[in-house]
Amino acid sequence: MFLLRLIIPDRPGSLGTVATALGEVNADIHAIEIVEHRRENGTAVDDIVVDLPPGVLPDRLVSACNGVDDVEVIWFSRYGAGGGLHMDLEAVEQMTSAPADAIDILVEQSPAVLHADWAALLDGTGSEVKVALETSATPEFGDVAGRWIPMQKASTLEAPEHKGLSESVLVAAPLDSDQRILVIGRRGGPEFLGSEVARLSYLASLAVTIRATA
Repeated sequence: MFLLRLIIPDRPGSLGTVATALGEVNADIHAIEIVEHRRENGTAVDDIVVDLPPGVLPDRLVSACNGVDDVEVIWFSRYGAGGGLHMDLEAVEQMTSAPADAIDILVEQSPAVLHADWAALLDGTGSEVKVALETSATPEFGDVAGRWIPMQKASTLEAPEHKGLSESVLVAAPLDSDQRILVIGRRGGPEFLGSEVARLSYLASLAVTIRATA
């Protein structure tokens, strides 16, 4: 499974042309997500999750997309987080089915929702900041865990020069307190876009609201 992040012309037919090009190299499209519309220059950023049959080189995906006029591949990597359409809605459905666990569910689901590699809940409400919950592949935070607390609103973070963390691009959002934050990382990129920060902010607020109904 591979993730392609593309800049494409924001006009009818553009996405279909890309899909046709991927089909010509026998790629099986699992999900297409419009990440951001850039109306100032008439483009859009799309994530496409695809699978390749045995024997087909991954580089052919990039070549196929680059062969389409006005399409630019800005990120390409293996993708192991699952993926699929409407991941936000699926996460909300899980949270509403178990309101008391809404925040924990958001932590667990956020890597799939945002096409990331890991997520961690940092809790600074005690005498020291601790990792209260983390997904698999989360790097060690060590003594840098408290550098982003308190946090007032969702935002991208500058990765510290710390083993494991320095390899990731980061985004975070406060949860039920400015001392409890959800940090999400992608190893190597791509950078989190403003629209993704807004989605995380919305989901974090929703998780807090849902838990309050328990």
